[in-house]
Amino acid sequence: MAKMLKNLKSLFIVEEQNAPEKPAEDPKPTVTPSPKIAESREGDPGKITQKFIEVLFKAMESNNLDGFDYLEFKQSLQSLSKMPMDEATRFRSAFAMAETMGATTQQLLSSANHYIDVLKSEETKFEKALANQREQQIGRKQVEIQEMEEAIQKKAEEIKRLTTEIEAHRKKVDALKGEMNAAAGKVESTKNDFIASYNKLVDQIHADVESIKKHLLSGSEPKK
Repeated sequence: MAKMLKNLKSLFIVEEQNAPEKPAEDPKPTVTPSPKIAESREGDPGKITQKFIEVLFKAMESNNLDGFDYLEFKQSLQSLSKMPMDEATRFRSAFAMAETMGATTQQLLSSANHYIDVLKSEETKFEKALANQREQQIGRKQVEIQEMEEAIQKKAEEIKRLTTEIEAHRKKVDALKGEMNAAAGKVESTKNDFIASYNKLVDQIHADVESIKKHLLSGSEPKK
């Protein structure tokens, strides 16, 4: 299994790493590009990683078809990559070897589509796993954020209500202080009025007492 996985890596990753220079080839005809999955615009640009390449290779390995199929044809192409031939000759030569193994063009195309379906299945599994991860790492945090924002809004409303109440209490305190000062002034004025009246009467009595002492106790009392 490990050997096959290594072979897969060599077929798709370093297929022509050490290939000698080839003669100039004729311009290739326009080829319709294979459909690609669009990358997310939110994350960093995607890069090929050994981790995911091995996951995909293992899936292909586990679903390898019996007999001569696309992977064996790919291996034949690789063995011819070091030969000084153009692409068309290389493909025809590889197919000639494939025919000796009973392979047909339709079988090669069918098996290639089989591996594409295998990879699509892995992509579907990955999307499901990613959805679960997104739910755990993002969805729950979104719920927490919403709950916190609602709590903040409620507390902000409570602060606003308390601020209004505090301002009303302050105005009430100021009014009560004014009333208290006015009442205190009135009480003190009443006290002063009493004292003034008291002093007036006491002064008059004291004056009369002094007059009595002066006029009646100084030997001028009438004789009996």
